[in-house]
Parts: sequence; structure tokens; C-alpha cells
Amino acid sequence: MKTEIYKSHLRGGADHGWLQTFHSFSFANFFDPERMGFGALRVLNDDSVAGGKGFGSHPHADMEIITYPLSGALQHADSLGNKATIKAGEVQIMSAGTGMVHSEMNADPSEPVKFLQIWITPHTKKVQPRYDQISLEQIEHKDGLQLLIAPKSENAPSWLHQDAWLYRGLLYAGQKIDYTLQNAENGVYIFVTSGALEIDEHPLGSRDAIAISQTKKFEIQSLSHSEFLIIEVPLS
Repeated sequence: MKTEIYKSHLRGGADHGWLQTFHSFSFANFFDPERMGFGALRVLNDDSVAGGKGFGSHPHADMEIITYPLSGALQHADSLGNKATIKAGEVQIMSAGTGMVHSEMNADPSEPVKFLQIWITPHTKKVQPRYDQISLEQIEHKDGLQLLIAPKSENAPSWLHQDAWLYRGLLYAGQKIDYTLQNAENGVYIFVTSGALEIDEHPLGSRDAIAISQTKKFEIQSLSHSEFLIIEVPLS
């Protein structure tokens, strides 16, 4: 099994006043030729947006975009006519495809909103743009995991134009689970949103991550009450 550790303090990032952001991979003014993504996973940004501020209308194309709120709420609007509020406990999924314009603004005028922004490159370009939103409360837990997103052909709460899977993990201190890859040729990126894990004898704290490849199965042990994301993607 091959592993690479991404410590939280080694991420890129910027403080724009209204936006504090940390980049796991090269993005905007942060460029590291060794961190251009992990297979089809291109972006994982850890953002905090001040009250009343946000990302005004801007375009995307040929990208699968996932917004995962950690606290607070975002007000969404897009060129497809969708208007929605997405809050902690919900997940937003967009296929930009042939092109769409959207905005994401903090729904609270005074308190910050914190969220993860995840971009995955699609296996098919120029698809019809789409918007989806799911609730974590409505998704069953199985062995400490919730399957949130999968390829379109599978039975999952939402889907992507990519052979990729996204799970939310919730484990108590001392709990262990095995993760078996959907495809042994894929890789897995695990991002700890809170708590602490140990994988392949590597301790991981909050906002740390690990990239795993060249294996079919591995064990995850929780060192404290922990929440994390498992992102399995093609590596080529």
C-alpha cells in the first residue's frame, strides 16, 4: 500500500479578509507542482466566509463540484434558475458540463460560514449542467459510513459524471472499520474534518489528510470521536 500524508499546516492558502481559505492542492495563487490533485480529485478547499460576504456570480464548465458545509449556511443561485439555501448537514452537487454560472453567499449577515469545496474532473465533457442537494439526516449509516455520492449507475443519494465515490465517516474513539475499494486501480483520499484517526500507523488530526493507492483494502481506526470524508477516484 502506498500512502502520502497531507498535514493541515502545510496546505496553501490565503487571507482575503472576507475569506480565509486553505488549499490541499494547487489553486489560485498557491502553486505546488507536486500537488496538482490526486487522480480525478482536483480541488479540496477549506473555506471560511465572513457574514454577508461570498462568491459572486462566476462561471464553471466541465467540472463536478461538491459543496460540503461544516457550519452556517450558504445562499445559492445559478443560471439554471435554482435558488436554495444549503446548510451544515446538507451537501450540494453540481455538474458544470457545457457551462453554468453560480453564486454562493453567506446566508447570515454576521456569522461566518465554513465549508469544503471539492472539485472532481468528469469522465465525460460537455454534459448537460445539473444541480442537486441532499440531506445527511436522510442517509443511512452502515458500519460508521454514509455513502453520499457514487457513479450515476449506482443506487446512491446523488451521483457524478465520474467513477468516483464520496463517503462521510463517523466513528467513536477506539472504533475500527475496514474500507474496501470499489476498484483496486483507484486511489482514496481521506480528509479529517474533526477528531483524529490512525491509518497504516499514520496518526491524522483535524484537517489532516492521507492519499492511499496500490491496495484493495485498508483499516481506519478512530483515536477520538471523529468525522471524515472518504473520496475514492480513478488515478488516471
